[in-house]
Amino acid sequence: MVIDEAYIDFAETESWLNVLNDYPNLVVTQTLSKAYGMAGIRLGICYASEEIITVLNRIKPPYNVNELTQQRALERLQKKEAIREEISEILRQKRTLMETLETLPFVNKVYNSEANFILARVDDANKRYQQLLDQKVVVRNRSNQPLCENTLRFTVGTQGENAMLISLLKKMD
Repeated sequence: MVIDEAYIDFAETESWLNVLNDYPNLVVTQTLSKAYGMAGIRLGICYASEEIITVLNRIKPPYNVNELTQQRALERLQKKEAIREEISEILRQKRTLMETLETLPFVNKVYNSEANFILARVDDANKRYQQLLDQKVVVRNRSNQPLCENTLRFTVGTQGENAMLISLLKKMD
């Protein structure tokens, strides 16, 4: 059983790492791409039993994480307080953005999220996507995904980025 915890740092739910020893067939993966802001180094973490890790070590290529990636990751991981503050700020910004989306007449539903993005069902996702794109704001039109017709995915930005997005959203007709 593999559980992807890419967004665990934004979640209220506890990590499966807390029960990893109770399930010998459990594999938990995490990433430094989301909360740690290091998508560019493409580094993830795999937690599992010693038996599973032994198998994975046999099939992985040698030297699969280069020295520069390792150094950058270790530098970032040592900044625990800064990371906690950044996560708290993202969660505050997410609440503000969700509250705003819920007041817009063209938004039909805002889905709860334990990630650094928000999914919203809108009246016409293609139209709203293009309106935002015309203003040089990129969101994701998820309408081609199963059960996501007329939905847009908004990644939570900085306070300034979100203020600009909110201003644009409020002006959309």
